[in-house]
Amino acid sequence: MKNVHEIEIKLEGKDWETCLDNAFKEEVKEVKIDGFRKGMVPKEVYLKKFGIESLYPKAVNEAIGVAYKKLFEENKLVPVIEPSVDVTGISDGSVIFKFTIITKPEVKVSSYKNLGVKKEAAKVSKEEIDHEIEHLREDLAEIVVKDNGEVTEGDTVVIDFDGFVDGKALEGGKGENYPLEIGSHTFIPGFEEGLISHKKDEEVTLNLKFPENYVEDLKGKDVTFKVKIHEIKTKVLPEINEEFYEDLGLTNVKTKEEFTKEVEKTLKDRKEHELDDKFVDDLLEAAAKNLEVEINPEIIDSEVHRMMEGYERQLKMQGISLEQYYEITGTKHEDLHKQMEPEAIKNIRYRYVIEYIADNEKIDFTEKEVEAKAKEMAENYGIKLEELINAYGSLEVVKYDMKMHRALEILKESNEK
Repeated sequence: MKNVHEIEIKLEGKDWETCLDNAFKEEVKEVKIDGFRKGMVPKEVYLKKFGIESLYPKAVNEAIGVAYKKLFEENKLVPVIEPSVDVTGISDGSVIFKFTIITKPEVKVSSYKNLGVKKEAAKVSKEEIDHEIEHLREDLAEIVVKDNGEVTEGDTVVIDFDGFVDGKALEGGKGENYPLEIGSHTFIPGFEEGLISHKKDEEVTLNLKFPENYVEDLKGKDVTFKVKIHEIKTKVLPEINEEFYEDLGLTNVKTKEEFTKEVEKTLKDRKEHELDDKFVDDLLEAAAKNLEVEINPEIIDSEVHRMMEGYERQLKMQGISLEQYYEITGTKHEDLHKQMEPEAIKNIRYRYVIEYIADNEKIDFTEKEVEAKAKEMAENYGIKLEELINAYGSLEVVKYDMKMHRALEILKESNEK
């Protein structure tokens, strides 16, 4: 492919000698030779016993950094992924590296204007308004204890439970003073439903079955749960009145009609935002059909790994490691990699479309404009400018984001007529 460049970099003379000397200084710290204290072995004695080849691994590690610097001083190539490197020759006088650099492939978008994509108008139904109002009431609901009543849908019960499979205690199937909302579907099917109509202090035995899509060693198996109900709590929804409006921060709202209009406006604004995102995505999908590009497998692989790292961070936030995910789902690294490839290719194609628009429209920003934007962003995040630049890596990344944002605006403007 035209965007794959193989370049040899040879280090010799003082450059390579320095790497070998530094490697010796590291190796000699751990070497023991009769007649010399640890770390005090002369270089000539060391080389006579171990040979200069013993220094090559550490010397090469240092030399790669020197070669990288030389590579980019002598070539104006901009890699889009981390270059790969191989050692093709090594001796006491020199080391030769072969770098494989993949630059951005040639990109052409035949058309990104007047794509025939229409933006939907935001509409809000009465049912949606009513549902949102109930949701707001739920958020401000007061939780009260039901001392005499029965468990009903929506209640929260505080329970002890013990699970048994084949007469043996279920690993991880025991809990004490556990708060469970009935209808949350936190437990397996039948568990929450089985507690409905029971009262405080009752002991309930639930004979259930694990679903077929459960973990491998439990799916489809019979399980018995012994449950003790300690407490039943229920929600008391607030009345729709001025006190309720104030609790929501709507100090200017006095009547139910005004409140309904405020809820409608909020829902409409939310839908406008969602439909705007959908419009952009639909435009990118349409424009990507006009994209001509040959994407290297290595670029796809790099994007997949970036996505997998993000997914791993999400799992960690839920207290699950990637290894546990593979175990639970019965998959492996290769399966997740393959699963993410279509989305990775889409991400790359969309990015190339946006970058093409930015280049074609000659979008650029002055250093002053970029600094002003960075300061604005830092203020919005409540951090110092230096912290923002460190987080982004450089002001060039801020500039890139600004160009991409403007390119998307042009894409929308070119298709809203």
